[in-house]
Amino acid sequence: MWCNFHTHSTFCDGTSSLQELVNHARSEKLIGLGFSSHAPLPFECPWSMRAGEVNNYIKQITDLKKSSQGLEVYAGMEVDYIPASLSPQDFKDHLDYTIGSIHFVDSFTNGERWEIDGTHLHFQDGYDRIFGRNIRDVIHRYYELTREMITHSSPSIIGHLDKIKIQNKYHPYFNQKEIWYRQEIRKTVEVIKDSGSIVEINTRGLYQKKLNEPYPSPWIIELLFKNNIPITINSDAHHPSDLCNSFSEAAHIVLTIGYKKLRILLDGKWQDVAFDQYGIKLN
Repeated sequence: MWCNFHTHSTFCDGTSSLQELVNHARSEKLIGLGFSSHAPLPFECPWSMRAGEVNNYIKQITDLKKSSQGLEVYAGMEVDYIPASLSPQDFKDHLDYTIGSIHFVDSFTNGERWEIDGTHLHFQDGYDRIFGRNIRDVIHRYYELTREMITHSSPSIIGHLDKIKIQNKYHPYFNQKEIWYRQEIRKTVEVIKDSGSIVEINTRGLYQKKLNEPYPSPWIIELLFKNNIPITINSDAHHPSDLCNSFSEAAHIVLTIGYKKLRILLDGKWQDVAFDQYGIKLN
């Protein structure tokens, strides 16, 4: 049995309703399900929740909490960090938890935000026009924003920490073994370890076959382990069938590194629980 706290529904860019996701979670014998629709953004975006839907979103989750015996249901959001505009702190009082993520890095001259995990053509456009084809500046800014988010607006969970590596699938922009890249990661881990935030091991790249490793990479998970930073395994599910997709593979990776506990919401509070390749072990 597993739990998943990174789940998208038809309130944003997911394929299924909250009720359909609950039904599937129960059939899969999950013990906990957290909804984390993309929070409303301060500009037009096709994959985020509309501001006018927030109250309905929270109400539907509240109703499901009352009717979903045997499955713990939690209200969360995946909130982007955009300096002076949006942060996980903006929604935390209405939710059980937040996931803080970086999807946008700076803007084009017309004010349009540059999305770093959208299409490759859009990434290349920002890489060319905003950063003058300097990948080191891109990476520095991405992790600088990540560190700002953690420092000023610590989310409950840090989402897909190194997601910018997804662009390497289409073009080898950088090598994770390079010293300058590893320095950015080490600086970021130093900030995380004092924040109280949990780092998710996100399996979406694995089951979508876009990567052969989770977010973050195993060598980064080793750094997290050495710094006693808690982790949880999430799937970033946009479809019910992905609620625990590739969890066994991710569990094998983190167990091999040395982790013996995952941090999950259980009985309404964050707790460290034992696990193996087949799921969470309660008593």
